[in-house]
Amino acid sequence: MSKIALTGDASGTGTLTIAAPNTNTDRTLTLPDEAGTVLTSASTTVLPKGNSAFRAYLSSAYNISSGTFTKITLDAEDFDLNNEFDTSNSRFTPTVAGYYWISAAFANNGASSPSRLIARLHKNGSVFSFAVGDQVTGYTVSGGKLMYFNGATDYVELYGYIIAGTAEVSGAEMSGYLVRAA
Repeated sequence: MSKIALTGDASGTGTLTIAAPNTNTDRTLTLPDEAGTVLTSASTTVLPKGNSAFRAYLSSAYNISSGTFTKITLDAEDFDLNNEFDTSNSRFTPTVAGYYWISAAFANNGASSPSRLIARLHKNGSVFSFAVGDQVTGYTVSGGKLMYFNGATDYVELYGYIIAGTAEVSGAEMSGYLVRAA
């Protein structure tokens, strides 16, 4: 049987009080079997170890045709804390169920002047709500959405749309992080 030991700090002068709430229900406090700091509701840590965050981007420019939404290639990463972004299919599939902030952007190199750039996120192969960005007579479009993922099969991809003959996607990125687990 494990033992519980309470040891005071000889140089400290404060009092540590463990108080039971006014309840008629039995409660159990289970501590993790690892060294470290126990976080409380007053802790300022945003992403404890093991939480999800990533940033993927396009490593080299390529052309897309106008008039149709085209999946944007994101073939490189700056970071991917849980190895959830797949650069072979430019897809983020989180393994923790919850709410994620996903942001995305893509840019035209300016060789042609598209009258409109639209970036949107597709969840599980379908449009997620609406465009994350819509730029008229510009070269870069960006935006973000709060999205729920089931932590198993849900995924998100970036699609772009241009109105022009052909446009060169000269830069693109998608990033995200877990806001709150479900």
